[in-house]
Amino acid sequence: MNPSRITDDLFQRMVDHRRHLHRNPEVSFQEYETTAYIVGHLEHLGFEVHRPLETGCVAVIGDGSLPTIAFRADIDALPMTEEGEHKADFLSQRPGAAHCCGHDIHTANLLGVAELLAGRRDQLDRKVVLVFQPGEEKLPGGGNLLTQDGILERLGVTSIYGLHTYPGLPAGKIAVKEGPLMAATNEIDIRIYGRGGHAAAPHENVDPIVIAAQIISQLQTVVSRMMRPTDPAVLSITSIHAGTAYNVIPEMVEMKGTVRAFSPETTRAIEARIRQTVEMTAQAMGGRGELDFNYGYPAVINDKETTQRLIAAAKELLGDEAVHELEHPIMAGEDFAFYQQTIPGTFFFLGSGGASTGSVWPWHHPKYNADEACMKVGVEVMMKMIKGIR
Repeated sequence: MNPSRITDDLFQRMVDHRRHLHRNPEVSFQEYETTAYIVGHLEHLGFEVHRPLETGCVAVIGDGSLPTIAFRADIDALPMTEEGEHKADFLSQRPGAAHCCGHDIHTANLLGVAELLAGRRDQLDRKVVLVFQPGEEKLPGGGNLLTQDGILERLGVTSIYGLHTYPGLPAGKIAVKEGPLMAATNEIDIRIYGRGGHAAAPHENVDPIVIAAQIISQLQTVVSRMMRPTDPAVLSITSIHAGTAYNVIPEMVEMKGTVRAFSPETTRAIEARIRQTVEMTAQAMGGRGELDFNYGYPAVINDKETTQRLIAAAKELLGDEAVHELEHPIMAGEDFAFYQQTIPGTFFFLGSGGASTGSVWPWHHPKYNADEACMKVGVEVMMKMIKGIR
């Protein structure tokens, strides 16, 4: 890797960006101050800035005959409170909001790319589009809304790339996979209605908690016994709420969960099985069951050509040993998938682990952190792609 492109001063500015964003997180579609911060820097660098949504922005620089390329960073934080001694000097100053998924790193990384591009605008032989996207963590997804707006098509984007921190690899490495990389994500809401009453007389009531327990047990067989074993899928019930007292059988139980798969056919089959299980089990036990199945993000499917370009460029830059080609997809989801519905694109993982920085905790953990050195690799890979695509 060419170490001269990212000077110590540039890297320190990227770290400063990251830590400012980390101290001042904003949750999905509320990223007003974050957007103002990003736009201010981009305009200072001379970018043409578009605001198709209320938060986030799309920045443009360069021109030329070569195909237009885009890079995306998500800017929103999670609705959670963070912890962690390794980031004590830049912990979130906003209770209930925290960058515990690495979006601050993604944004600072792309701001580093922006600064390098601004210094080389006269050398650019293509248009480069930088997408600072809101709302990755919340339906309907900022990627979905930007795709519906059509701004990337209007700007002539022919390929798009995005990255995500990855604590499973140390800084200095990346991981990627052609084809299915991340699962489609869907949310389920289940309501079980019974007949409430005194807990001392269960025979006079219809206990929705008992019905819910039966349904939860039966749902464990939907994937394991009703789906083709070669089609990866996950069904998890993650929340259950009912009742307020020790001696009262409640009227209703509410449950929430997630369904993840890679093909629309598998998702629809799982939905049908869940609905059948909920409605028929509740009816057989004297109650009533309802299911709301909320379709979320599609699967991230990496385009063959753009992925091979990325792999070749990264290996030339970092060396073969630093580029991990994943054998299996993961079941987490990403709204980067919406861009891939209309534009060939590749999403890859940026190694960000390292015990010395406390960056070994998984995504969405209150102690999640990232080794900031990973941004050097993120910026270099993106800059390499800008030069390398023809």
